Amino acid sequence: HFFVQLAVTPQQRRHGLMFRSDMPSDMGMLFDFGQEIQLAMWMKNTFIPLDMLFVDKQGRIHKIARNTVPLSLKAIPSVSPTFAVLELNAGITRKLEIEVGNLIAHKIFDKD
Repeated sequence: HFFVQLAVTPQQRRHGLMFRSDMPSDMGMLFDFGQEIQLAMWMKNTFIPLDMLFVDKQGRIHKIARNTVPLSLKAIPSVSPTFAVLELNAGITRKLEIEVGNLIAHKIFDKD
């Protein structure tokens, strides 16, 4: 289980985890886009290396960008339509053996 901060407004999604120097290992941020879209994330002003999980509207992970580079302006594309992105501390997906195809349980995802 992770305790996640939700980013649902455009301003919350723009700010994300920027300017934070650390994050507890059981925490993360869940970006809810409200619909499946093609998107790209970046690490501008983000000091913490992250694992980014790109997720469809059913909660299924379709891409994991592991160990993203802090402060990078390089785009990290979703590749497939994405409903949400879960950002966790870098390395946690390998440690917990989280893989593409796994499901994330949260109230924002369809239960069908």
